[in-house]
Amino acid sequence: MVAHLFEFATNHYLLAGLFAILLVLLLLHEMKGGGRSLSPRELTALVNADKAVVVDIRNKKEFAGGHIVDALNIPQDKLASRMAELEKHKGKTLIVVDAMGQHAGAVCRDLLKAGYTAARLGGGISSWRGDNLPVVK
Repeated sequence: MVAHLFEFATNHYLLAGLFAILLVLLLLHEMKGGGRSLSPRELTALVNADKAVVVDIRNKKEFAGGHIVDALNIPQDKLASRMAELEKHKGKTLIVVDAMGQHAGAVCRDLLKAGYTAARLGGGISSWRGDNLPVVK
């Protein structure tokens, strides 16, 4: 299988090169448009300085299994209808947290378009747990 891939790439180097360039551009576009990516340490510093609020976009069951202290749970599919709940936090950075970081960028884009300051936890709650940081149930 891999041998066929290499054979294709060498026989069609222009197509393979174009694919690689487009893939890199897509990744850069996705990372740029989804707000700033924060480390768990940066998230902690912002929350402790009272400059940010954590918005956990996982469903209720996942949220109940463990979440960052004082995080608001607004599932991704309900964000549009519950946007008014975030109005009182407009002066702070909304830090979006999901399971592994794959959906937070899209939510950040929506929040940025709505006039909020938004960032995302890189790697989601998995990176938080990976750093052995506390979660509440």
